[in-house]
Amino acid sequence: MKIFATTLALVALLFAAPLAAQTAAKTPANASPVDNSLPLVTVHKSPYCGCCKLWVDHMRAEGFEVKVVEAEDLGPVKQRVGIPPAKGSCHTAEVDGYFVEGHVPADDVKRLLRERPEARGLTVPGMPAGSPGMEMPDGRVQPYTVELITPDGKAKAFSSHGG
Repeated sequence: MKIFATTLALVALLFAAPLAAQTAAKTPANASPVDNSLPLVTVHKSPYCGCCKLWVDHMRAEGFEVKVVEAEDLGPVKQRVGIPPAKGSCHTAEVDGYFVEGHVPADDVKRLLRERPEARGLTVPGMPAGSPGMEMPDGRVQPYTVELITPDGKAKAFSSHGG
């Protein structure tokens, strides 16, 4: 009976090891466990953009579960969620009824979800150096403002970083 149990355990290990390795390969080394109190973040991004992947890694490291949807043309998504002209960036996320456009820090997303202002979402227009996903080797952060987009499409400062 003991030999059977040992054999069964070894067979289970042989089947589990590849699955564990596959799961580990999909999870960034710096990822935190998913915080189940946070809603799912769906990120629409180009399959070719490396900084978008780094922003996804940042969000996962901060406890968010992230679903990635790759698309060649993000214009229809940006239009559907209401990104105003000149406020776009390289990727668009959706979280709990809000959009998150570009390299918005996870702490700002958490604040948005905590405070629940009447708004369309947050944006960091462009791709500021040092923002999440655009980190600089020397740690420098170009000053930038995270903007809150109100229901009428106007922008107002939500937070500032760098400088």
